[in-house]
This record gives sequence, C-alpha cells and structure tokens, in this order.
Amino acid sequence: MPVKLSTEFGSGRTAMGTQGADMDEAPNRPTWSRQIEFTLAGIGCAVGLGNVWRFPYLCYRSGGGAFLVPYLLMLFVLGIPLLYMELAVGQYTRRGPVHALASVCPLLKGVGIASVAISFIMCIYYNVVITWALYYLFSSFQSPLPWQNCNNTWNTPNCTTHAINGSNFSSTASQEFFNYRMLEQTDGVHEAGTLRWQLFLILILAWILIYLCIFKGVKSTGKVVYFTALFPYVILIALLINNVQLPGATKGITYFIVPVWEKLLSVDVWVNAAAQIFNSIGIGFGSLLAMSSYNSFNNNILKDTLTISIINSLTSILAGFVIFSAFGYMSYLQGIEIDDLAVDGPGLVYIVYPQAFANMPVAQLWAVLFFFMLLCLGLDSEFAMVEVMVTSLMDEFHRDLMKIFRRKEFFVLAICGVACLLGIPCVMQVGIYVFQLMDHYTAIVSIMFLAFFEVIAICWSYGVTRLSANVKEMNGSRPNIFFRVCWLIVAPVLITVILVFSIVQFKPARYEEYVFPPWAQGVGWCIALASIIWIPLGAIHTLWLLPGTLLQKLKLSITPFALNGKSKMPYYERGGPDGQPGIAVISSNTELPEKPLSQTKL
Repeated sequence: MPVKLSTEFGSGRTAMGTQGADMDEAPNRPTWSRQIEFTLAGIGCAVGLGNVWRFPYLCYRSGGGAFLVPYLLMLFVLGIPLLYMELAVGQYTRRGPVHALASVCPLLKGVGIASVAISFIMCIYYNVVITWALYYLFSSFQSPLPWQNCNNTWNTPNCTTHAINGSNFSSTASQEFFNYRMLEQTDGVHEAGTLRWQLFLILILAWILIYLCIFKGVKSTGKVVYFTALFPYVILIALLINNVQLPGATKGITYFIVPVWEKLLSVDVWVNAAAQIFNSIGIGFGSLLAMSSYNSFNNNILKDTLTISIINSLTSILAGFVIFSAFGYMSYLQGIEIDDLAVDGPGLVYIVYPQAFANMPVAQLWAVLFFFMLLCLGLDSEFAMVEVMVTSLMDEFHRDLMKIFRRKEFFVLAICGVACLLGIPCVMQVGIYVFQLMDHYTAIVSIMFLAFFEVIAICWSYGVTRLSANVKEMNGSRPNIFFRVCWLIVAPVLITVILVFSIVQFKPARYEEYVFPPWAQGVGWCIALASIIWIPLGAIHTLWLLPGTLLQKLKLSITPFALNGKSKMPYYERGGPDGQPGIAVISSNTELPEKPLSQTKL
C-alpha cells in the first residue's frame, strides 16, 4: 500500500539485470518521499480489525492473561525476526512477493504466488466485516439503539436484556439484532437462504470506498492512510478512559492480565498465539514485503521492524483493556461470571460490545465512534490486501492487462468488482457460516503452511549468511546474533512444531455450537488449497523452466536469481504505463564477467 512515492534513486549499485539485488535502482522506480510514510503505512497495514476482534477473542477463549504469555513470546522469537526478514528481502530485491521469492529461492517461488492468493481470499471476506461495521454505524444514529431493548419486530419471545447464564433458551437483544436483524441467519450451512439486499448494497458501498481510496494508486491512498492509521487510537483511548470508570471494569481487566496457567498446557493456545502474530503483523501475506520494496536502499530496516511490530502488539493489548473492561461491566450488570458471557468470533465486537453501549450514558455517541473506528481499522488493512493483488498482476502481465483495460484505474475497478461478486455468499442468510469457514481455513490453516515454506525459502535456501550480508550492504552492519539464531534455528523449528501439532490436533471449523458437516469441511480445505496449491505448482514450473538434467535443475532451483534471466521486470521498472524500461535488462545469454563472492553477496 505505497503512499505518495517519489522517483528518487539510490547510488552506486552495479547494473546487472540478472542479479536482481545488484542492479541500479531504476530511475522510474518509485520510493517513499519520506520514510515516515512507509512506517505509518506499515502500521496501518498491520493494525486492523484483528487487533480489536481476534486478539481479545483469543484471549477470552484461552484463559485471559494466559494467552499473553505465548503471544509475547511468539512476538519476540517469531514476529519481530520474521518481519525483519521480510522487510530486508523486499528492500534488497526491490520486488513484490512473487518476484522476491522467485529471486531468493526459485524452487519455492510458489510461496510468493500463494501469499498473493491468500491476500485476495482474505480481502473478499475481510470486507464483509467492514460491511457489518457500516451496517452498525448506520444503525447507531437511531434513538434508542435498535439492540437496546426487545421491543422490535425481529425479537423472539426468548429475548432478554438481562443475564442469560449460558442458557440455550434465552438470548440478549444484541444477539438477536446481530443474528435475526442484520444476518437473518439460517440454521446451518446447508440452508443458503436468500440474499440480504441491505447487506449486499452496503458491501457494494464498502468496495466503492476501497476503490476510491486506491484507484489512483499512491496519490489517492496517501490522502487517506494518515487519517485511517491514526484516528483509531484517539477513539481507543477515549473508550478506555470511559470504560475504566464503569462498575465491574476492574474485574474484567484482572481477567485479561491474570493468567490461568493450566491453559498453557494446551497446544491450541500456542498455535493460536503464533497464528495471531502472523495474521496481525501480516507475516506471509506479502503486503509489507511489497511495501518495503519501495524503500530507499539504505533505509534503516530494524527501526521500521521494531516500530511496526511493537506498536501493532501494543494496539492489541490496548484493545484488550478496552474490550475486557466492557466484559467486566457486562458481568456486573448481568450478575454472571465473565466466563459465562456468550462470545464467539466476530460476536465479540458485534454482540457483547454493542450490549455494553446500550447501558452507557450517551450510548449513540459511543456506538458511532466505535463502529467508525472499526471502519478505519478495516480500510487500511483492506487497502494493502487489494494492492498486493493489483501490483502482482501488473508486475507480471502489465502489457496484456493494458491492452485489455487501457488504464490501470479500470483494472483496479475490475479487481474490486470481482472480489465484490465473490463476497456475495457472505451477505446471504447463510453468510456467517461461509465467513467462519473462509476465516478458519485461510487465517489459521493456510497461513501456517505459507509461513513454514517462506522461512525455508529465505532462511535455509537463500541462507542467513546471504541475508545478513544484504542487510550489511544496506545498513552498514550485520543483524545481531539474536536475529541470526532466530532465522537459522528458532523460527524454522518453532513453525515446524506448531505446523505439525496443528495438523495432528486439527479441529473442524465451527460457529458457536454449530459444527460444520464433512462436505463443508471439504469446501474449507478447497479454500485453503486455493493458496497452498501454488507452492508445489511453482516448484514444478521452475524445474520445467530450468535447463539440464534433473539433478542440475534441482541445484539451479535453489540457486538465488537462477530464474532472473527469464523473469519479467516489475511494472514500475518498465517505466510505468508507457512500457519503456527504466533500465537495460541483460539477456540470460549474455556472458557476464565473474565477480568475487564478497561483491555479489551470493
């Protein structure tokens, strides 16, 4: 999600097209006009709805403070080192995820394609959460709030505004608004129901907002990201100040920060902590890697890494205090334990929190602020996911796409239109089940496979020695021993262990008490394979392209930049819409003088 780029270019790198990392920065290659813009855009990309929804929900399900222990551990041994790795690769190769992975490890170039695929799948259902936020935002201008009482046409005789104590025979007003008014959900994934026209129109509105923010590329996104990245903090702090003054808030905060140590014996807690780090920071999705490719060559990568990752985690913890103080308030009002509050998945921010608003002074104001914050958090993360798809396709098929669409703006419109149409099942009455299925198999299953193969490609195939030398060339010093050990041993081993345990102890997707039938689980695995399948396909394609015997092909396939003679130049290095290259590309047939190992960094 590049923001306001200029065409500055760095100094003194040998112009060799086949050695991707050793070429001059192209005169037409955009870079950030101010480096703070990359940091801010990176924060906007990393900080999203997951910080307010998924993180507090996983804390709640994993015993409150017990989740913070593996979460913080995974942040320091996985999140920060792997973000450092991705930013270094993006900044050095000056490529998006597809070309960057093809450069560092041709055999696993499919990991880059898979990261683009997973970003596109996520942007389809992620925008549905933005649609729900818009629906609640519009509904928040009513007085009283429509989920404030049980006197509405959609309410059932079992509706209550008081304690439900986990009963199956009663439901709160906010639950019924979410289930029966907004979703009009069916009894299961086997009942498709009808299209929810209100939600569909709001989904179109959400995609129009996304399009208007990115259709001009960096020019339009740059005007938006400053507000969408910073304004949520104003609202979060205001909500926290309000919530800590409510009765029962202390009990909720205590639940959040005091661990239930027995929960740490559950593998699920550790797998969820790792998955949350990958999802929240964006490891494996390609967004931050693509954005870092627009950095100036000597940008301080470590500073950006620490800023983005730490602010992202502090935002999650801040949101945890906001949400759990509201949990304590609800527990006080209803006279039940926090464990007995009905919370599952997106219901955290669309059921429990609206229920808390209903009992606050000036309920409409807090509701409008909260759902507007959700909109802002969702938008800048959605920008990044759509931009990965757009940029990757433009890099690979620029000439063909320009023949068809003539202008990049029309191509972006086509991407948004296709994603909107694919999101229709999520705004039908069966939508919540489709959403939960897509989220489970994309955000938990697929991302662990992608992270595993990305680490193998960069840390083991490309090598920690090469990566460290690249960082030294850019920043003047090698990464310290902590990062090198994490890259070489800790991250690969941890991810392998987590991946194995997540496969062995795999649990089918569910929504509340509803467990998806086997055929639906099969559909879920198809969704997961839509991204994972590119890894073996990419390997087969690489071996087919490379010359020589099978053994020679295998050796070449793990040789960095072995495919660069055959690969196309990225869109911006071809000189943009004119299609004129900004630098000369040396043919793979051209004989190049040998360079010493220290000079090539290979």
